[in-house]
Amino acid sequence: MDNEELTRLLIEFYERFSSWEHGVVRETGLTLPQMHTLEILGDSGDLRMTELAARMGVTTGSLTVLVDRLERAGFVARKPHETDRRSIRVGLTAEGKELFTAHHRLHARLTEEIACVLSPEELEALPDVLKRLTSCL
Repeated sequence: MDNEELTRLLIEFYERFSSWEHGVVRETGLTLPQMHTLEILGDSGDLRMTELAARMGVTTGSLTVLVDRLERAGFVARKPHETDRRSIRVGLTAEGKELFTAHHRLHARLTEEIACVLSPEELEALPDVLKRLTSCL
């Protein structure tokens, strides 16, 4: 396979995956960055704002606006850090956990659908391939 064909296939996969994600998130009334925030907190637990910003690849200023909106909607809560008075931690509320769990189930179902079209060997190799691809970005 030449580079042009691989480029086309990567773009096509990205577009389809992105379209699926936007469609699923649109039904929640949240933006994609807001849902990604809930996903990170759902996977990681409470994080300091600086940690969360780093994981999302955004500035703390941008994250503050995003967290403000999620907090007003009742999905996250700010909490004082246990040992550092200058630091604030952000975590999911009960409502945020419910939304995260529902969204995570949709991701799991998509993963099952993708896995069904792969051979056992391809499925075994996929995690390593995805990790290596992610490390390039």
